[in-house]
Amino acid sequence: MTVPTVPGTSSSASSTPSGIPVSLTTARPRPGLTMGGICTGAMLLSAAKITRGRPCTTHFAAREDLAGEGGKLTYGRVVDDGDLITCGGVTSGLDLALWLVERLYGPAAALRAEMVLEHERRGTVWRAEG
Repeated sequence: MTVPTVPGTSSSASSTPSGIPVSLTTARPRPGLTMGGICTGAMLLSAAKITRGRPCTTHFAAREDLAGEGGKLTYGRVVDDGDLITCGGVTSGLDLALWLVERLYGPAAALRAEMVLEHERRGTVWRAEG
């Protein structure tokens, strides 16, 4: 599984569409590709039309913008919609990473990673059913 993640920025991608990385402007769903958005990185995914109609989340200050651009705002520290995983604020990025470890390698591996990182996960992981 390939999981490129887009980190947050200090400005909204919706107000600066020219700031969208070229790789995102051509990104399309394909087998084996899962995209991740950390904090306002979800806004870059939104500007590239990747979150349209999809359950997603972002930093609390950008939630209205994300919903306004067509994302299906979902409350959870981490939102897993299969091939799109987003999380709230920047510290939620650790929780997104640990969720990916659990999803790929199981809960025992995720607990071990928590110990190594000395970070205990918190909050809700919202998952699409199916």
